[in-house]
Amino acid sequence: MELDSPPRDLVLIRSLRSDDIDAITAIDERAVGRRRDRFLSLKMKQAMSDTGIAVSLAAELDGHVVGFLLARLYYGEFGVTEPAAVLDVLGVHGDYRGRHVAAALLDQLRTNLLGLGIGTLQTEVSWNHPDLITFFQHEGFTIAPRLCLDLDLARTRT
Repeated sequence: MELDSPPRDLVLIRSLRSDDIDAITAIDERAVGRRRDRFLSLKMKQAMSDTGIAVSLAAELDGHVVGFLLARLYYGEFGVTEPAAVLDVLGVHGDYRGRHVAAALLDQLRTNLLGLGIGTLQTEVSWNHPDLITFFQHEGFTIAPRLCLDLDLARTRT
């Protein structure tokens, strides 16, 4: 651990607020390499209004938003009748990586979801993000017993 790396419990975790949109857009743009205003705006809107139960979170260090996660609750989908949560986006400002921000966000999300009686958290990770896969594995995620399938509609048109 780096000397200036605070433990997880020193990262302030709070509910995401609508006025956090600029900070999370900037964090996401730096991580992804392009702006996703429309996507993030839609995810924020869902996070703030879908269920009335806020599960999306922001992380603060040094008085600034340095990380976030956008999550939502599902009470059944794809034949699953058990409630579950889905982690749509996890982002940490590049200057704060390695300082337990993402781990603190997941810790608080885990606590919140268990308090709501939600026992499963699902997410998807691209194969070309091995650091993120390693992080999720370290946090206890395992490969799901289902396949995620894509269909390129333009390519398969007959």
